[in-house]
Amino acid sequence: MIRFFLLQNRQGKTRLSKWYVPPPTGTSTSLPLSSGNQILSADYSAANNNQTEAEKARIEAEVHRLVTSRDKKYTNFIEYNNYKLIYRRYAGLFFTIAVDVQDNELSYLESIHLFVELLDSYFANVCELDIVFNFNKVYMILDEYMLAGEIEETSKREILDRVKFLEKLD
Repeated sequence: MIRFFLLQNRQGKTRLSKWYVPPPTGTSTSLPLSSGNQILSADYSAANNNQTEAEKARIEAEVHRLVTSRDKKYTNFIEYNNYKLIYRRYAGLFFTIAVDVQDNELSYLESIHLFVELLDSYFANVCELDIVFNFNKVYMILDEYMLAGEIEETSKREILDRVKFLEKLD
């Protein structure tokens, strides 16, 4: 299962971030219900959301550091925490997928390549600026390709046809 999908440039800017499983945090998510120290659920969820976003940013920075500093003579697979990072570099962009340790690395390496082909077909020779200025379309393509941490569709033609159909609805 896919944990998260990241698209980062060489400088460390995250251009696309899709999390299918929330990052692990060190605290429990239950509300304390002692008589004098009740916490409002809205305040607690806001604090928990800020903690989750901070953890995501920390993980994204650490993944970028691992991927960019890795020598080219090594494989594109890194064991990180309790999952595996599969990455691929295209021009100045790093595409990274975090998956379960027992998943097949080569299939996810191919899925990164298919996603790049989808972007390239849709934007006619994609570049980083296409991703920055059309991020909503990039997320739409990713959502048609991957759903809930699993690969939904592998046909490039089918995915692009669905995206074009959804654009007609707008």
